[in-house]
Amino acid sequence: MQRYLIRRFIFSLFAIWATMTVTFIFMRLLPGDPVTTLVGEEGDPAQIEIIKARLGLDQPVPVQYFYYIRSLVTLDLGDSIYLRLPVMDQMVEALPRTLSLSVVSFFAGVAIGLPAGIISAIRRYSVWDHVATFIAFLGLAMPGFWLGILLIIVFGVQLGWLPVFGYMPIGEGVWEWLSRLILPALATGTGFAAILARQTRSAMLEVLSQDYIRTAYAKGMRERVVIFRHALRNGLIPVVTVMGIALAILLNGAVITENVFAIRGLGRLFIDAILGRDYPIVQGVILLVACIFIFMNFFVDILYAVINPRIRYTD
Repeated sequence: MQRYLIRRFIFSLFAIWATMTVTFIFMRLLPGDPVTTLVGEEGDPAQIEIIKARLGLDQPVPVQYFYYIRSLVTLDLGDSIYLRLPVMDQMVEALPRTLSLSVVSFFAGVAIGLPAGIISAIRRYSVWDHVATFIAFLGLAMPGFWLGILLIIVFGVQLGWLPVFGYMPIGEGVWEWLSRLILPALATGTGFAAILARQTRSAMLEVLSQDYIRTAYAKGMRERVVIFRHALRNGLIPVVTVMGIALAILLNGAVITENVFAIRGLGRLFIDAILGRDYPIVQGVILLVACIFIFMNFFVDILYAVINPRIRYTD
């Protein structure tokens, strides 16, 4: 297993490098110029050239790429073209908001999707199964931003139960922090809950049809013991796969949700940077999300062996 982990680690580094390279190239292939966007179409050409020289954008693309890779080795993501602030500082400020939203969305999705999938499997073709299946398909069909707007109208405007805009740090109070994340977390996590419910149902049905489950029932074991100790544990591999990468996927889903709920997280930072052709911020955010996504896949592979000792990664 040690050699497998080393190979996976090397592959992860290669994937991160490939992501950085593709992002760097495509940002410079996009129409528009950050300096022209900053100064305006009617800007002084001499001033534009001076700004380009200061930012290093007057150099050939291969030279820019060399300096970019060299700065990444020292964990220097550069400065924002517009804000004149270090990209790392802006990401550190925005990351807790996006992580808070993603984590709450994740737990909301697990709390809804996992029990729904289990109930659908053990009560197959019952009313509960049909209701859970219908809700799951509905959750998959609804875009997160549209659901977010509905939640704002119902629970924020009509009922006035929860705040609908902004973010409050957890240091200001747990409820103040959580109350502003409930609605965006539901909007972001509903799709994940639907996927998790369907995956759990499918995995549980496959396990429940095995001979050892029928043997456990024949021995007189309680249904709860059979379901949770034997069926659920043995059916967790595909479920863990979905759950493992869900947090990284929710980070991407938070981009739109943050704009709907006016949360100044990585999503808002990323959208503003794209519109303004702020290369350093776009490259920094994509690099961070890629690292999180690749790490979660790496962690899931290790978790497989923990859940099921029969799984061993051979050379």
